[in-house]
Amino acid sequence: MIKKVAVFTGTRAEYGLLYWLLKDIQSDVELDLKLLVSGMHLSPEFGCTYTQIENDGFEIDEKIEILLSSDTAVGVAKSMGLGVLGFADALDRLKADALVILGDRFEALAAAQTAMILKIPIIHLHGGEITEGAYDDAIRHSISKLSYLHATSTEAYRKRVIQLGENPNRVKNVGAIGLDHLQRSEMLTLTQISESLGFQLLKPYFLVTYHPVTLAHEDPVESFKALLNSIDSFPRHQVIITYPNADDGGRKIISILEEYANLNPVRVCAIKSLGQQRYLSTVKHADVVIGNSSSGIIEVPSFNVPTVNIGMRQKGRLAAKSVLHCQADEASITSAINNAVNRVYKTAGERIINPYGAGDTSRKVINMIKSLDKAVMKTFYDITTDDLL
Repeated sequence: MIKKVAVFTGTRAEYGLLYWLLKDIQSDVELDLKLLVSGMHLSPEFGCTYTQIENDGFEIDEKIEILLSSDTAVGVAKSMGLGVLGFADALDRLKADALVILGDRFEALAAAQTAMILKIPIIHLHGGEITEGAYDDAIRHSISKLSYLHATSTEAYRKRVIQLGENPNRVKNVGAIGLDHLQRSEMLTLTQISESLGFQLLKPYFLVTYHPVTLAHEDPVESFKALLNSIDSFPRHQVIITYPNADDGGRKIISILEEYANLNPVRVCAIKSLGQQRYLSTVKHADVVIGNSSSGIIEVPSFNVPTVNIGMRQKGRLAAKSVLHCQADEASITSAINNAVNRVYKTAGERIINPYGAGDTSRKVINMIKSLDKAVMKTFYDITTDDLL
């Protein structure tokens, strides 16, 4: 019998990571892909990136509008409420046999809690990770507890999901799903990137993505201004800056970002969304990736490109030695960028080892989906010493 598999996506980054899994579900004769699209994808403010999904050859089965034009925690909470309302009707119409959710976004939590009530088993990707500076951390663990199967990105994260009370038989270390692009996607040349951006991109350049820190005491405006001041200490480098996500405080950053780009039109390119292929191609040719995005920790090291990870947002994640952590102040950021530019973290000819795998994750997740039965009831699993060895 063909298994109907719903996949949720609410942001450009998450969709990019899921791309090859979506393609593999779409082409599998035993599976029927049903795509739920919500959040930033449907917002003109963030680039209406649902059009990229359609251009990639996917049919969107449900569009769920939830995002309020708000820059506050109250607005985010209200968006989650709208999400539950919309996902309830959408999932009821789809009658899916399973729902795939990646990560830790508030939109994803709304989808997960709805699916749990509707008794739709959830397959959760990237559980067990730690990001102490954002409420994403609590959301990620909450989604894990709502889920039935777990596909983690490292063995350490697999053990942490088991520590949450999940049965080891339902928790698999499969690697980071976004690394499948390394094996399967064609990268653009520098000339092709320039043409697609309408911006004459030369080497060296920085790729910058900075998101609001939603839990730690780190003012997003002051931190972002410190980042821009640090970048100005390296006038030889051009800068590509992508927009922040829709967390509270993000819109304040956008206005500063746009003003900075307008004042530096030859040196700085600001863009709402690069799309996964263009983003990874830009990473490949970058001198340094700067900001506080999870991509800087999970995907970027595979390109042997250094990451400057700013502040508390990603605190707790496993990281390759090419990830240089710094505080969210100008002096610390400038020092870290200088160390990255000069490659002081590595010996000559050294190849960086990425702890998140080698890019063969989609196939493993497909096998997990096919093995899933319709059961959703589970027992809390009390760990033993052997489980953590």
